[in-house]
Amino acid sequence: MVAMEITRTLLPSSSFSNLRRAPPLFHFHVSPSSSLYPDVLHSQSSLPITSRSHFRKPLAVSDGSASATKVAVDDPSLEVKKKAMDVSPELKGTTIFLVGMKSSIKTSLGKFLANVLRYYYFDSDSLVEEAAGTLSAAKSLREIDKSGFQESETEVLKQLSSMGRLVVCAGDGATQSTTNLALLRHGITIWIDVPLDIVARGMVEDQTQLSAYNLSTSVAYPEVLTRLSTAFEELRGGYAIADATVSVQQVAGKLGYDEINDVTTEDMALEVLKEVEKLTRVKKMMEAAARPF
Repeated sequence: MVAMEITRTLLPSSSFSNLRRAPPLFHFHVSPSSSLYPDVLHSQSSLPITSRSHFRKPLAVSDGSASATKVAVDDPSLEVKKKAMDVSPELKGTTIFLVGMKSSIKTSLGKFLANVLRYYYFDSDSLVEEAAGTLSAAKSLREIDKSGFQESETEVLKQLSSMGRLVVCAGDGATQSTTNLALLRHGITIWIDVPLDIVARGMVEDQTQLSAYNLSTSVAYPEVLTRLSTAFEELRGGYAIADATVSVQQVAGKLGYDEINDVTTEDMALEVLKEVEKLTRVKKMMEAAARPF
């Protein structure tokens, strides 16, 4: 009942009547409830404005000679946009789900990807919270009626998975049940692997996500890190089922950065698009192999 009430208050259809539903990239049949068509929430649906990374961008380095100067790219987003243009024809509007611990890194990445792909951006946790009315109401629902909260998460995913051309930052509940994992198969799922110490520091600074882990705003960093580590061990199995993984630490190593904080949103977005490109190529090869001679 709670889940259905949340669904009814969620997603008015007027803003998304022009969006088509996309078939699953890798077929995994789920019968969506007829009562859910064709709604998607309008309050998060506008295409985001391109924003620069929250991370520090490496500076150009020179020892005084022209040949030794490492010139930074004037606009690193251009390379990402070019890759997005290359990927889009084969992507064919397939929704991209980003899973992993909630962080500003994942949020910024999701919005940036939506912008370069000309997709719509959603945060599934925010949808549940908005439907509940307030963050405190959502927190109460999570604590008092855990099954009802999980049902509402599933209803949100049902609606989002039935649509195309979305980038969705999925909450932890998206990977905690077989039903939700099946819904994610209607798109491409990428695990955004962010070091827990970075996530913990972000939560201490922001504090809006502390309630999701039953932590007070006065909590210290070590306790946040401990709680996140416990949660991660419970969730990592679901994250690992993603179609691909993009790790902040691995991207930093691949690009030769000395510090993880040198990784930008653009760097992460380019890596995600490369993984998406690989997956769409595999799908195309599988389809070709399945054709009769």
